[in-house]
Amino acid sequence: MSTLFDRLGRALTEGMAQQTILLAGDHGDVALHTEGALTPAAVLVPVTDRPRPGVILTQRTETLRRHAGQVAFPGGRLDPGEDVVTAALREADEEIALPPSMVQVVGEADRYRTVTGYTVTPIVGVVPPDLMLRPSEAEVARVFEVPLDFLLDSANHVEARTQWEGRERRYYEIIWDNHRIWGATAAMIVNLARRLRWTA
Repeated sequence: MSTLFDRLGRALTEGMAQQTILLAGDHGDVALHTEGALTPAAVLVPVTDRPRPGVILTQRTETLRRHAGQVAFPGGRLDPGEDVVTAALREADEEIALPPSMVQVVGEADRYRTVTGYTVTPIVGVVPPDLMLRPSEAEVARVFEVPLDFLLDSANHVEARTQWEGRERRYYEIIWDNHRIWGATAAMIVNLARRLRWTA
């Protein structure tokens, strides 16, 4: 096991034991506040094992029906009989050709409820650096890596507001190298930052 794996594991275990103020979800439909009304999904947070670790993210294609062009973790809904780890690894394999055997699973982070009716569990995993990843043409326009310490630095978490369906919606956005990370992906990063309390 890598030193990065051990460090992430300790930080996640200790962080999940703390009472931390988290972002619970960004939906506005009262009916979706019950967990049973939400569709379970999972995403993989692939952290590259290098001297300055990074996080692999995707940019969705412009042709998708939902969240076209947005930055996201690889992931999606659970298939029947799947657990969250299996689903996250399968989706990463399908979306960016990241072999499940290359992922050292660290653990689960806080679930997040989305405006589209999903309850998403982030799965943190360590992967070798510089893997030959191939984006799925139907879903992923490109794959890129952002330094972990940049993503987890609260100074880079900018709170913004917009009007959505007649009400004010607050959200976070993170700008890196002309990439705008916002919505559920940014919220899960903010939650993870509050749990890990990562320092470079």
